[in-house]
Amino acid sequence: MRRGEDLWPLVHAERAALADDLAGLSEEDWATPSLCAGLTVREVLAHLTSGASLNGLRWFAGVVRCRFDFDAQVAMRLAEQMGASGADTLARFRAVVSSTTSPPLPRIAMLGEAVVHGEDIRRPLGIAADRPVGTLTRVAEYYRGSDQVVVARSRVADLRLEAADGPFAAGEGPRVAGSTLALIMAMTGRSAHLGDLSGDGVEVLRGRLDG
Repeated sequence: MRRGEDLWPLVHAERAALADDLAGLSEEDWATPSLCAGLTVREVLAHLTSGASLNGLRWFAGVVRCRFDFDAQVAMRLAEQMGASGADTLARFRAVVSSTTSPPLPRIAMLGEAVVHGEDIRRPLGIAADRPVGTLTRVAEYYRGSDQVVVARSRVADLRLEAADGPFAAGEGPRVAGSTLALIMAMTGRSAHLGDLSGDGVEVLRGRLDG
C-alpha cells in the first residue's frame, strides 16, 4: 500500500457496486456457475461476506477447528453466510458493505478480492460494469508483484503487460495487452478473459493457466 493511503473506501465502493448489480436476480440466476471452479455466483458472494465478517482471531479459530485444512475453513465460513435464499445471501452481503473487519490479509488483498470475485460473479451473469481505472490499476500492480494470496506474479513472469485503458504496464518479454480488468483476471487464473487480450504473450499465458 502506498504510504498514507486508505484503501477501505475503495473496498466499500466495490462491494456497494456489486450489491447494486445483483439486485433482482432470480434463484436460477443465483445458481449460475461462477468463474471460481465449483462455486455458484451465490456461493462466491457468500465467500465475500465471510471475508468481511472474520477478524484475525475468528479466522485462526476456524483454521484450528478445521485442523489447518484451509479449504475446509473457507467452505465452512462460506456456508455460514449462504442464508435461506439468494435474496438472503445478498442481504447478508449488503450488511457488510462498509465493514472494516478482515482476516489477516493486507488491505490491498481485500480490494483485490472484491474486484476479482466481483468479476467472477458478473461475467457469467452477463453483467458489464466499468470499474474505476484507478482502483483496477492498484489491484493490477499488487497482483503483478505478489503470489501471497493467489499465484499471480509467477504466472506472468517474463511477460510484458500493457493496459489499453489505463496506465498499468509492467514486465519485459512477449506482450499481453488488453483492459486492466482482463489483465487482472488472467493474472489470477481466469482463462475466460484470455479472449479479451492480444499479443504474442497470450499463448504463453494460456499455457500457464492450463498447466
